[in-house]
Amino acid sequence: MSLCFASAGVLKTLQVAAFTLVWTHSVEKVDWQEDWRVAGDGLTLVAARIKGSGAGMEPPPEARLDRGWWRWQPAPVLRKQVVLGHSGAAGEWRVCVDGRCNTLSELLGQAPDPHGTVMSACDAGPKGGE
Repeated sequence: MSLCFASAGVLKTLQVAAFTLVWTHSVEKVDWQEDWRVAGDGLTLVAARIKGSGAGMEPPPEARLDRGWWRWQPAPVLRKQVVLGHSGAAGEWRVCVDGRCNTLSELLGQAPDPHGTVMSACDAGPKGGE
């Protein structure tokens, strides 16, 4: 299985089993990070971190402060797809694999659809490509 992004008529496939999704909160201007696993039939959020707290981004009660980050492990829920919105107020989503991060624009080769980008697990096909 692979990770696919569908946006504005473009489909981008990444052959990964795990990745980190990063974005900047539009009001507080601090980073939020989520670690995801790609499973055969979906995506599972396995860990989350917030660099601070504030308007609309309060960490859950089980979160623990560790070196400036509120960290927790959400209950595992398999998601068929995740829609990444684009408000324009917070910069772009960043996808990190093995310590290297790229914006959605860099991954897609164009600006993401302003109505959202769909992220899902997918079959890479025989060529393993895009």
